[in-house]
Amino acid sequence: MNRTERLYAIAEELRRAGRTGTTGPRLAAALEVSERTIKRDVAALQQAGLTIWAQAGPGGGYVLDPSASLPPVNFTPGQAVAVAVALATLPPGSPFAVDALAARGKVWDALAAGDREWAEALAARVWVRHDAPDASPDAPAATGGDVVGRARSHLGVLRAVEQALAGSRVLAIRYRDGRGATSSRRVEPVLLAHTDGRWYLVAWCRSREAIRWFRLERVERADLTAETYAPRPVADVGEPPVGATAVYDPDTA
Repeated sequence: MNRTERLYAIAEELRRAGRTGTTGPRLAAALEVSERTIKRDVAALQQAGLTIWAQAGPGGGYVLDPSASLPPVNFTPGQAVAVAVALATLPPGSPFAVDALAARGKVWDALAAGDREWAEALAARVWVRHDAPDASPDAPAATGGDVVGRARSHLGVLRAVEQALAGSRVLAIRYRDGRGATSSRRVEPVLLAHTDGRWYLVAWCRSREAIRWFRLERVERADLTAETYAPRPVADVGEPPVGATAVYDPDTA
């Protein structure tokens, strides 16, 4: 997220924390930045007129003055797409489905014109097959070993993939194929697809010079590079799996 989005996020975190407040390390971990960056951002919010009390030392932290007023909650394009993805993966006939769709509409209506255009372009690159099973029967079970460590590692992979797709950034990945062999590749993400109970990163593989479908659970590492690329048309992937659609279609929403 850019600095403006981060400032809103910090203010929102402080509002939710209420009178108990929160600490710099917690904010830094939540927003994936350094504590020094948090200090600078809090200072910027204070200079902008937001009353934030700061207490140094053990047990200290930041507290937003209860009388402070905050602007309406703002959603980033990525957050809007996240809502659309969550709702698109609900099984058919789920309770409160109609209310969920109405909530999605409100989120998208709250976006600024430029952000909405960006969100729609990003959502067009996330496919979900609605009649796919909920889980793959041969998916590896998360038992034994460092389960928490693996979960954190996978979250890092997902975050890098999301940022690469949203920002048209080349991604360096380490991938394990079905036979257990690993390879390092540089890829240009085209879209994310959910089918047969699995998520796939569909990308142009520079080493293979072709579109490839990478199972996300087999991406062992993903690093965002500084290199950008011209996004390839979704049509380059070919026809989506039967029953798959983009998570948000402005023409039918």
